[in-house]
Amino acid sequence: MSNETNQVNRSSEKKTLVLALVAGMCGDAVLSWLTMSEVSFSIFPLIALALSVQALYREYLSNPVSEDIPLVGLACFFVGAFGHSAFIKAQYPEAGSNMLAIFITLGLLLWIAKKLGFLTATEKAQE
Repeated sequence: MSNETNQVNRSSEKKTLVLALVAGMCGDAVLSWLTMSEVSFSIFPLIALALSVQALYREYLSNPVSEDIPLVGLACFFVGAFGHSAFIKAQYPEAGSNMLAIFITLGLLLWIAKKLGFLTATEKAQE
């Protein structure tokens, strides 16, 4: 019974992290549209932002989360935001450099991988 409950919690945690990533990308897309003249208007980031935030809120109300997930979820939000910012600045080089956004994204991804246990599994396998 506890294994089944653990499986449901893992699925819920993954859903929360993916929704936080989507919310970060959509938030940066809306912000890019408002601040950069090169980026054209699209209604889809607004719709996706509203739906992802609503789904995150429902997930928060319906399922309890473990102690690390809120902080990792915030990091996933920033990965989405900085990753989208780096992508936009790669498309429009006159908007500025994307080096800082790439470094922040990679650093956060390494920290997330460490917190979720992906880095410790590879280190043990190499020993």
